[in-house]
Amino acid sequence: MRQPGGFDFSVHARTGKAFVPFVRRGLLQAHHILRPPLRELSIALVGQTRMAELHEQYLAIAGPTDVLTFELDHDARGRVTAGEVVVCVPVALKQARRRGIEPRREVLLYALHGMLHLCGFDDRTDRGFQQMHAQEDAILTRLGVGPVFRTSTDNDHRRRPRAPGIRRAHRGRPRGAR
Repeated sequence: MRQPGGFDFSVHARTGKAFVPFVRRGLLQAHHILRPPLRELSIALVGQTRMAELHEQYLAIAGPTDVLTFELDHDARGRVTAGEVVVCVPVALKQARRRGIEPRREVLLYALHGMLHLCGFDDRTDRGFQQMHAQEDAILTRLGVGPVFRTSTDNDHRRRPRAPGIRRAHRGRPRGAR
């Protein structure tokens, strides 16, 4: 669906349809805050079977993961202008239960995490990890959702907590998996 300012944005759900309005509203607001070169974004909420298929197909890793991000197009400066984020809803639900937070907040965190990767954030170094997750919580706080990542019970700032295990790939070839 084309949004004001030329942003083409859609959210599709094979599972977790109830989360679609919350994710749509949150990511539209996040895009407005970030003002990135990203002009096309598709979010897919999927189950474990579909996520495991994609994980195997694009990264040759068996089993589901929580988030996959696909860079689909770039501008002349190499910035991502179109992308897709795939969120595994059952993984988000399990993690939300474990952390004691609302499932919709965890699903939004995963979708935002993928969007931030498309906007150039990278959490594979300690410094990048801290910057990216601080940005997530800052945006979620501005949206009125409040910090989600920092609410993790295993985040004691002495060790790196478990975060959405983002996997980035181009369609047809793996890229940047950790």
